[in-house]
Amino acid sequence: MSYTRLERFEEMKEALQEFFTELENSSTQNNFVKLTLSKPIRKSDELPNVYIRPIELKEENYFQFLYRHTTNDQVKNFSLEESIEELEMLLSEKFKAATLFTLTKDVMVFISKKKKVSYKTTKPSFTNKLPETHDKQKERLASGAYLHYLGITDQEGKVIPKMADKYRQINKYLEIIEAQLKTVTLPKQLQIVDMGSGKGYLTFALYDYLVHQKGYEATVTGIELREGLVNYCNDIAEKCDFKNLYFVAQPIQEYDTNKIDILIALHACDTATDDAIYKGLVSKAALIICAPCCHKQIRQQVKGKEQESPLLKYGIFKERQFEMVTDTIRALVLEKYNYNTKVFEFISNEHTRKNVMLIGAKSSKKADKEGITQKIEALKEAYQIEQHYLESLL
Repeated sequence: MSYTRLERFEEMKEALQEFFTELENSSTQNNFVKLTLSKPIRKSDELPNVYIRPIELKEENYFQFLYRHTTNDQVKNFSLEESIEELEMLLSEKFKAATLFTLTKDVMVFISKKKKVSYKTTKPSFTNKLPETHDKQKERLASGAYLHYLGITDQEGKVIPKMADKYRQINKYLEIIEAQLKTVTLPKQLQIVDMGSGKGYLTFALYDYLVHQKGYEATVTGIELREGLVNYCNDIAEKCDFKNLYFVAQPIQEYDTNKIDILIALHACDTATDDAIYKGLVSKAALIICAPCCHKQIRQQVKGKEQESPLLKYGIFKERQFEMVTDTIRALVLEKYNYNTKVFEFISNEHTRKNVMLIGAKSSKKADKEGITQKIEALKEAYQIEQHYLESLL
């Protein structure tokens, strides 16, 4: 870096102090609303914006930085002093513009290619502060003795570090359930079946959340092949006095009930997901919630067949493509039976690759069955698929 360029950076940093003083004053006077960074210097950074808002952590005031990358979001929390340091770096190296929103005025700063700083002040865009967030809001969804019995928390109720990812997964799951309950009409007494319940982490969390936090009259049944896990979970349910939580050792295909209001199948392997969806469809469940796993059926069916699409030339792409095809057909079948469907990421890839969630919410609107059937057949023809297992069940 030449001396002249170094001088420009120093002048720019000095000129930015006015902006940081405005930020500090707005925070001290309690009229800070939010701050946004825009106009990235390099598009190759794939970071179009950063959004800053006030939050409360452990009864202390902080600033939450949301880094809005093109492929994902990242969040970091800073004190006022740390925030100014981070902003100085971001405005020196990443962005050419920033806007500070306060209750008294908006302050905009612009940085030219030659690192010249200019300001513009306008009337305030906001007359009220945005609702503050804090660290306890989401974590409160999952709490109780069952977490200790399942090895997630210690005797004092603190999350064991190695189980932190599982605890986040449980809370994310409950957030999803909370949102989906608002999309359907449910009876006063709920019958919920969790097919492939495993060690029961999410089954216990769901029962506790619905019955003890939301006040539902709910019976939850966990279906699991491994008898040892079933006994383990029933023992914990008894210790927790969860009177309407039961675990049964049997295959999903053999479970027989005419009454299922909410059907859940998380990480049921391969066609076990289809068996679970089928049970939900037959029972006309209001909600069908799946996180599909181990998509083998279609891959085995097309093994040895030459595919025209260049996407299927490489093994890793072929695997992912057939996962998408399998779940797309499942979603279309649900639509065909009058369900509004959603497919989205359950939790971040950093926790698990099995992170796609498929949800069907029963709708009163009649589906275009003929049109949906044509879409399914077109997919099957394009990938030389003879039959999807879920179709054979129906």
